[in-house]
Amino acid sequence: MLKLFRSLALLIALTGLTAAASADDKSLSEAEVEAIVKDYLLKHPEVIVEALQLYQERQEQAEAERARHMLQASRDRLDDPTGAFVFGNPDGDVTIVEFFDYRCSYCKRVMPTLLDEVQRDGNVRLVFKEFPVLGEDSVRAARAGIAAARQGRYYDMHLALMQSRGQLPEEKLVAMAADLGLDVAQFRADMKSRATDDEIATNYELAQALNFRGTPSFVIGNELVPGAIDARQFRALIEKARQENG
Repeated sequence: MLKLFRSLALLIALTGLTAAASADDKSLSEAEVEAIVKDYLLKHPEVIVEALQLYQERQEQAEAERARHMLQASRDRLDDPTGAFVFGNPDGDVTIVEFFDYRCSYCKRVMPTLLDEVQRDGNVRLVFKEFPVLGEDSVRAARAGIAAARQGRYYDMHLALMQSRGQLPEEKLVAMAADLGLDVAQFRADMKSRATDDEIATNYELAQALNFRGTPSFVIGNELVPGAIDARQFRALIEKARQENG
């Protein structure tokens, strides 16, 4: 903020005051320039607001452009060639990638809409990315989801975790795995495995690269979509991606 103020002051000094100083052929001291600039800004505070708005817009544009470049560079890592974390049509002509957290109320709220739209369309590939950002329960739940995927039951565990309420201690997660008929010993081991650590770390890196700070966040075609959206928006973005795919 201080740097911006000084830059603004310098700009005003150079553009508005230099001519005045030259007109009467005398140079102004730094203190005199600062006094004149301060007086000007006090009389015209809207200049600061406009400068800050412009600065924010340019920052957001730069971040969006950087994220778009990262999206193109991250295509392969965004996908899941194993199919373990995929729902919908594995050969769909449009891919949606969702970064989510099992403890996120917005993720829980958008889930039925998202799944309904994927099934309604019939030609969408949905890739889930565990992105636990809401504390230790979130991390444990993400580990449970990944561990279930190792036994081919990711989607069932995903639904169970999304529908769960309250805290998620390890024993509760193990009980959920047992209810699904999983090998509990293997499930416990996979929850704590290095491969699971790496899966979560990769998702964090991808989310950071795409400037996703919260959940849910989506990649739909070439669009980065932070936050929950409704059925109409899903349909419009799917159609846009389909048109761009040709």
